[in-house]
Amino acid sequence: MPTRLLAPVAVFALAALALAGCSGSGDPRSTASDAPKAKACAAASDGPVADSIKIGGGTKGEPTVTFDSPLKVDATQRHVVAQGSGRATKPGDVMDLEFAVYNGRTGKSATTTGFTGHALPVSSDANKTLPGLAKTIACAKVGSRIVGVLPPKDAFGTNGNSQFGIGAKDTVVFVVDVVDALPDKATGAKQPAPAGFPTVTDAANGRPKVAFADDAAAPAQTMIGLLKQGTGATVASGDALYVQYQGINFRTKKIFQQSWGSGPVELSTTGVIPGFAKALVGQKVGSQVIVMIPPADGYGSGGSPEVGIKGTDTLVFVIDILAVAAGAQ
Repeated sequence: MPTRLLAPVAVFALAALALAGCSGSGDPRSTASDAPKAKACAAASDGPVADSIKIGGGTKGEPTVTFDSPLKVDATQRHVVAQGSGRATKPGDVMDLEFAVYNGRTGKSATTTGFTGHALPVSSDANKTLPGLAKTIACAKVGSRIVGVLPPKDAFGTNGNSQFGIGAKDTVVFVVDVVDALPDKATGAKQPAPAGFPTVTDAANGRPKVAFADDAAAPAQTMIGLLKQGTGATVASGDALYVQYQGINFRTKKIFQQSWGSGPVELSTTGVIPGFAKALVGQKVGSQVIVMIPPADGYGSGGSPEVGIKGTDTLVFVIDILAVAAGAQ
C-alpha cells in the first residue's frame, strides 16, 4: 500500500511486541466487484505442554504462572484456562488483551501489561501480529484466559527479541486475557445523506458500496460528510486509531485500496494524507464519514502510480472509526 496513506503506528514496547509483523492491509488492486473472502478460524490445538502450565491467582488480575523449564514445542499449543461468557470473536478481529510473556527456556518473565485495566488492542490476523499469538487468541470468547506456547518460528523467529530477553531458539509462553473485541464496523446512528456526495450503502457486515451520479463532478476542495454519528471519544490530532476504510478513485470509480476483507487497521492521524486526517480529527469513535479529497490534500501532482492514481485524481474514502488505540501521541 502507499505508505503515505497509512503509516504503521509504533505504540510502545508492549504493543510493538504484540504487533510484530504488521504489514498493512487492503488490496490496492481491489475493484468494486471484489467480495471479501471468509476466513477460517486458525486456532492452535490444545497440547500437553500448554496443559502442563499451572496458572494461579484466579481468572482475573495478574496470574501466577508456574512451569518446568525448559519448554519446547514444534507447533503452537494453546490451553483455555477459563472460558469467557462474552461473544465469540471472528477471524481477523482486533481484541483488547492483557497478557504476560515468559521465556519458555529459562522460565523468566519477559514482560507484562500488568493486568490493571490497560489492555492493548491486538489483531488476531497472523499477518499483523506474532503468528503464535494469533493462533492463541483466534476465535476466543471475550472474557477468556488462555495459555499459548509458541515455538520460535511462531514468535520472534531467528532473531529472537533481545529487549525481552528471548533468544532465537527460545520457546515463548503467553498468558492472555481477552478483555474485549473491537467492533468491525461503525456503530453510530445513521445521518441524512449529505448533498453533493456519492451514495453509500452498507452490506450486513459493514462493507460499503459507493454509487456515483452520472453527472457527478469532482470538488475543488476537500469535502467531508457524516454518514453515522458515533458516541465515543472525539478524535484528536496525533491519535492512533483503528479504522475500516475504502478508497475509490473518482475518475475511474474503482476501489484502489481498502481494509474490508482483511480486517481493521491501525493508523495515526499524522501518518496519513492530509485529506484523510481532516476527515478523522474532530469526529467521534463509532462514526462513519465520507470524504472527497482533491490532489492538493491527497497525493499531490505526483499521484500514486502503484495504485493507478494520477496527479489530477480526486479520491473518495468511506471511513469507519472503530477505536482510539493505546498510546496515542
